[in-house]
Amino acid sequence: MQDSDRFLLSQRHLRNSESMIKPIKTERDYKNSLNRIEHLMSKKCSKAETDELDVLATLVEKYEDDNYPIDFPDPIEAIKFSMERAGIDQAQLSEILGGRNRASEILHKKRRLTLRMIRKLHESLNIPTESLIKEYSTSE
Repeated sequence: MQDSDRFLLSQRHLRNSESMIKPIKTERDYKNSLNRIEHLMSKKCSKAETDELDVLATLVEKYEDDNYPIDFPDPIEAIKFSMERAGIDQAQLSEILGGRNRASEILHKKRRLTLRMIRKLHESLNIPTESLIKEYSTSE
């Protein structure tokens, strides 16, 4: 089979496929894409359908990033949530931050996080740096 024949067959397949992939521009396009993804994920897919699923997932992710941005939480709330999730108390947090008073000051927003603290919190509690660097007000 020549390359031109393969191209024509692939074009014919695209015309006959159940769904044509196109940019997601509206909420309706978005919902249709989600429905198509759900349909494809509920069955055993051919190679072409697997490729379609990959492309649709990328398009949906881009649409969601543009239209439904996730705002990162307040840094102190992120720390408190991570402490609860990890099952650690303020005394254990003070070991990460370098002192009991320091941990108390941070948790009560009397002191700002330093770059060193941000790094330690990220490494120790897996808190996204995007959350830790977000601006917040203190009573200093």
